[in-house]
Amino acid sequence: MSVSEAREWASEEFGEAELGDRRRTRRLVRMAAAAFQRPGGRVLEVFHTSAERQGAYDLLANREVRHEPMTESLGSATATRCIDEAAVYVSIDGSSLSLTDHTGRKGFGGVGNTQQGGRGLKVITALVIDKAGTPVGVLDQQWWARRVQKKCHTPRRRAVHETETQHWVDCIRESQRRMAEHAPGTRLWFLLDRENDRRGCLEALHASGETFVVRSSTNRRLVADNRRYLLEQVDEAMPSHGYVLHVPAGPGRSARKAHMLVRAVRANLRLSDRGNRRASLGVTVVEAREVGTTPPDEKPIVWRLLTNHSVCEAADADRVLDAYVRRWSIEPFHKTWKTGACNVEDSQLRDRDHVVKWAILMAAVAARIERLKVLSRQQPDQLADRELTRYEIAALILLKRKFKKRTETIPDSVPTLRDAVTWIAELGGYTGKSSGGPPGSITIRRGLDYLAPAAATLQALEKQGKLR
Repeated sequence: MSVSEAREWASEEFGEAELGDRRRTRRLVRMAAAAFQRPGGRVLEVFHTSAERQGAYDLLANREVRHEPMTESLGSATATRCIDEAAVYVSIDGSSLSLTDHTGRKGFGGVGNTQQGGRGLKVITALVIDKAGTPVGVLDQQWWARRVQKKCHTPRRRAVHETETQHWVDCIRESQRRMAEHAPGTRLWFLLDRENDRRGCLEALHASGETFVVRSSTNRRLVADNRRYLLEQVDEAMPSHGYVLHVPAGPGRSARKAHMLVRAVRANLRLSDRGNRRASLGVTVVEAREVGTTPPDEKPIVWRLLTNHSVCEAADADRVLDAYVRRWSIEPFHKTWKTGACNVEDSQLRDRDHVVKWAILMAAVAARIERLKVLSRQQPDQLADRELTRYEIAALILLKRKFKKRTETIPDSVPTLRDAVTWIAELGGYTGKSSGGPPGSITIRRGLDYLAPAAATLQALEKQGKLR
């Protein structure tokens, strides 16, 4: 991407950030444009001149520059891109950044193994995915530092706002608010993992008025009969249909074609908290369970999903299951953001607020890299000018001709998105031999590092009249 195109993208993402002074916003846009062209975990990797580096450090260290307006601008830009969509998925998931803190004075909290000194920050991200499964952008992020303290065996009863559940509730509410403001005609499907099968999250999802799918983790009691539990009611339901699930090999899991049976049942859940306050929530439970194909030493695959989507027939249950599959799009985003292309965990910034602002910039970049990767796989025959500028395409053709195999012929025409992304990844070291799969985010990012200066050079030469 050329300098001007990178600036245009950065202005779309962060140009509306209200930082108290338009000069600060312009600096933020320039920083985002540079990060887009050269992603990296450290400021030194992104900015090449001392003036650029000092300007970036000054903005990150400025106490008047808060990270909340950055998130607001980023989330609003994502919501605006959804304005023509009838419905989108919003995958909400929590993660943590493991960060270096030798002094213990950076304001980080406990993450991972705190007994061995694990330090960093906790974050919840809402990632928008369109119906085709392509990432659209980051809709919201909630940040906090977890206090390092000994576990109390007799914890006091606390309200939701006193617990970490409140961060999940805030993420749900902020996501719904931004979409209502910028894309009011677009319906949301909130997708959350089993960590969110808790009263505070379920009530917030119900109050949003949007569709939700939450993986169940608790065998809750039912309202009608205090001695009756959710699993009993699900087990008694007759299967509505079955399907074959292609399961790839993984840790402790064999590759196979799993035979899945689907059940759907209405249930009125009893919700309670540590204060013994009780409420009820009516949901549909959709269960997909592996039957007859589980290897002897493995557990059967079971998805048990809570949803407010109306399930009247098999197609409705399949829609819920298909929606939940979209939730996993946030996992590769986390990898690209934290330890892959953007390497935000390599940050050596000296303060918690500095890290958060830097990480938000890199989250926007990671979402774009993931979008490019997914589009090249889902819509491989689309022309590359849908996602790349003419300067990037011209530079890519020139570089590909320089490093091509003797048997390859590179035409002057615009390549397909699949070919363009493959060529970019090859610049970054992709050979296809190690995994045998399509290019990943790391090699795409490395290739973009080569492509960006070449595209900028072509644009500069054209402006000077030296390029025909």
